[in-house]
Amino acid sequence: MIQLNNLSETSKKILYIQNMRALLRKESFFSDGTDQYLVPSEPNAGDEVKIRFRTAQANADCVYLCIGGERISMTLMKRTEMFDYYEALYRLGEQKVNYHFEITNKFECCYYDKLGTSNEPRMDYQFSLIPGFSTPDWAKGAVMYQIYTDRFYNGDKTNDVLTNEYVYIEGYTEKVEDWYKYPAAMGVREFYGGDLQGVLDKMDYLEKLGIQVIYFNPLFVSPSNHKYDIQDYDNIDPHIGKIVDDEGEVLAVGEKSNTKAEKYISRVTKKVNLEASNELFAHLVEEAHKRGIRVIIDGVFNHCGSFNKWLDKEEIYQGREDYADGAYISKESPYHNFFTFFDESGEKWPHNGEYDGWWGFDTLPKLNYEGSRELEEYILGIGRKWVSPPYNADGWRLDVAADLGHSQEYNHEFWKKFRKAVKEANPEAIILAEHYGDPSSWLQGDQWDTVMNYDAFMDPITWYLTGIEKHSDEKNESLLGNSTWFFDTMKYNMAKFHHQSLMVAMNELSNHDHSRFLTRTNGMTGRTSSMGPEMANQGVSKAVMKAAVVMQMTWPGAPTLYYGDEAGLCGWTDPDNRRTYPWGREDMDLLEFHRDIIQIHRRNPALIKGSFLPLHSEYQIIAYGRFYKDNKIVVVINNSREEKYVSINVYPIGVYYKSKVVRIMETYEEGYNVGRLETGLVNGELQLRMKPRSAAVFSCEGEVPVIYCASKEWA
Repeated sequence: MIQLNNLSETSKKILYIQNMRALLRKESFFSDGTDQYLVPSEPNAGDEVKIRFRTAQANADCVYLCIGGERISMTLMKRTEMFDYYEALYRLGEQKVNYHFEITNKFECCYYDKLGTSNEPRMDYQFSLIPGFSTPDWAKGAVMYQIYTDRFYNGDKTNDVLTNEYVYIEGYTEKVEDWYKYPAAMGVREFYGGDLQGVLDKMDYLEKLGIQVIYFNPLFVSPSNHKYDIQDYDNIDPHIGKIVDDEGEVLAVGEKSNTKAEKYISRVTKKVNLEASNELFAHLVEEAHKRGIRVIIDGVFNHCGSFNKWLDKEEIYQGREDYADGAYISKESPYHNFFTFFDESGEKWPHNGEYDGWWGFDTLPKLNYEGSRELEEYILGIGRKWVSPPYNADGWRLDVAADLGHSQEYNHEFWKKFRKAVKEANPEAIILAEHYGDPSSWLQGDQWDTVMNYDAFMDPITWYLTGIEKHSDEKNESLLGNSTWFFDTMKYNMAKFHHQSLMVAMNELSNHDHSRFLTRTNGMTGRTSSMGPEMANQGVSKAVMKAAVVMQMTWPGAPTLYYGDEAGLCGWTDPDNRRTYPWGREDMDLLEFHRDIIQIHRRNPALIKGSFLPLHSEYQIIAYGRFYKDNKIVVVINNSREEKYVSINVYPIGVYYKSKVVRIMETYEEGYNVGRLETGLVNGELQLRMKPRSAAVFSCEGEVPVIYCASKEWA
């Protein structure tokens, strides 16, 4: 035993240094599912996969890949002045396999998974390899644009739904003459005339905006303006398509039977109108593709509508050539088992209205897949049809997808069949589902590609920037500017995605179901029925809106604009969120801002397919980085009403202390700036003065010197 009292001061110092605890620099640990850390990033069964991990330079003694019950020692492949990069090889079998990393030195051991570093392995948050699971490359980081067709642009006035054309939910349809009229509180029967020709007419606008994908709300024959009550899955609605043969009259005042709605029946049942509308859709897709724009359509397969030709509650198809009796009309209908009737006794027909409706709505009859193999095959055929020639749609958005069927077992079984059918017809088609909550059981490579990203995007960003819930129904001041909660929530929910699903997740600020984000910035709760539509326009903050869009365009996933958001459109939740695009009344500042930030997104690979790391959080201030090879982006958000000074450690995303840092966008209360402004690092940190309610985007340029490299691949 060494007697310290007998040692000289120099000897004591040497002994201290020799036994000093070498701490692992955990802020430097990193791995993810990008092709920088996983090669190939979407492996197939039988592939030899290169799995990589990063530590601080000369900081770890050993790094282990813990995968499939194995503990594999990783090899140091590259050393720079900042980091060490390790690699291990793994031959992927036929089954999904999970993995994490173990990092050790002489005195310390810790673990790394999707949530970051921990002292113990967390089996629920491991990385995964799923053989054969890939998502379309064109969708990764793609800028999408959601169009609610009736409210976008009226390009063909001959196909407008007319006043009194038919009865829907006990009231007559109404043709709205004033394009700028606010939607009524019960506005489901209001039609403004937007159509596919209108989208074609505005294709130059969409191309100039910079969008890469159009997502259409439902386009199939339906009696409502929202069209989530499908009447005919085989055909595009002539009211948004093309009407060639336009016979008959609208309903007389006082007449409430749609059997007398001659004009409506003629428009939606005649093959010449349906075929012309389908051809117009095919033409639109072709034109979009010529411009490098993809097209996604909305599939409403959990339920249909009471107008549907299979049920025919309105007797629109009754007795007409080429149409069989609906299940409402006849117990002998070939579509009888497409629905669940609560009373099957023969005397209930004709006009058996005792059927299962989604959430009890008789206007939305739930489809009975478990009871009908014919229905299942029919819908699988629809899935194939619209992504195949001549229509060539690029994928499906699936409405209330988790509700389909009467059991979770069947739900998963159906979506496996749907994926197989769609991908066989068009391997590059995307399958994107509406879903709230944990989507992981559907994102295992055999069902959906991804989801509308509420939990890991819309909800946290809305709460953080506005303190308002996405319907504008609730307010929570404790979440406003709560940076710790924001990053923790994002990290937790992002960990539920496989990387390939996360990179194509639909990141929206607004859509047809929720209030407009710009309205949420006013900090008010309410709906149009209680507050009136004008209040949705009051007290809004364009600065907060711009900060949100900056986050949208720099966060992992596919940023998705809801038509009109880019032009300053406001609105409470449904139906006020479905206002018409304000042609001629656009907020040009917001519109030009969207064009500029979209171009920043598209020009930087880090924002399309790069890695992500939080860098800084304090009350009302966050910063994060995106990085891919030598392309490194830092984003800083000041959500406070006050000017803030902030110092950000950019080391974790590989920004070298000699790097050139250039601000490429700044937003603030008065506007925004895209002029390049060079700024330096101070002791390796980015030190900033952030204006009130501002956002800033920085590009960091400069290579990190390499000390050691094991192969040309790592050079």
